[in-house]
Amino acid sequence: MAEIQNKIISNTKGGRRSKKLSTRIDLTPMVDLGFLLITFFVFTTSLNKPTAIRLIMPKDTKDPSLTAAGKTISLLLTGDNTIYYYNGDSVKYMHVTNSADGIRNVLQLSKARIKQQYKDAGEMVVLIKPTENASYSNLVNTLDEMQINVIKRYTIMDVTDIETAMLH
Repeated sequence: MAEIQNKIISNTKGGRRSKKLSTRIDLTPMVDLGFLLITFFVFTTSLNKPTAIRLIMPKDTKDPSLTAAGKTISLLLTGDNTIYYYNGDSVKYMHVTNSADGIRNVLQLSKARIKQQYKDAGEMVVLIKPTENASYSNLVNTLDEMQINVIKRYTIMDVTDIETAMLH
């Protein structure tokens, strides 16, 4: 705590006494409070863990996994949040959407179509193909849609020359 110390200083000429007051501040409680705050912030920041998208990676084998063309849908991510998509290998019948809700509806409709044809919606394979103009957030949003729609089989691929020609 703060203390006030009194010192009496006498003047030798006149014999008068004057009181000089001096203060002394004890900083021990302030230091204790500082250490408590530092301890609190260190403790709370160590509890925050970064979150990441969980990716299921296939085993590294020499044999490519083949799937029926009717079970696949290709998503071409381009600039300005535009996504071109087509079913199977029919590049000629390419459609376009530009919102997260739009691609969600496309994935849900494709999943329902595959479930109706093949009796198992889990056999759906999504081929994600980002172009050079696609942003990183487009890819992350598309991967989030895979998690939201519970699509377990998807891959990130390069855009083919035929697809690039169809985009222009």
